[in-house]
Amino acid sequence: MVSAINSMNAAVQSLPGLSSAATGASSALSTGQTSQPTPFSDLLTDAVGQVNQLEEQAHAAVQGLMTGSGVDVHQAMIATQKASMAFEMALAVRNKAVQAYQQVIGMQF
Repeated sequence: MVSAINSMNAAVQSLPGLSSAATGASSALSTGQTSQPTPFSDLLTDAVGQVNQLEEQAHAAVQGLMTGSGVDVHQAMIATQKASMAFEMALAVRNKAVQAYQQVIGMQF
């Protein structure tokens, strides 16, 4: 379960990458250059990895707080809130993707 949480945290961090990728694609189209778009699976894998990284940072901050190795309470709280928000965002993206999939499956042709 922790690995699932870790993987979801990375999804949130990829959102700025998605907006920059979209900006790069639109600028490439306007200048006439053709570039290969990043596959969705790569974006999703990167996002999951970044969520995992935030979770690991939060875990390290809490461990540092508990052992007294120079981590302040506010640093640990900020790290845990970042990880929590990243996971919630990734979960919302997953829920929307599942909802879209269910809608497509339910379509009659």
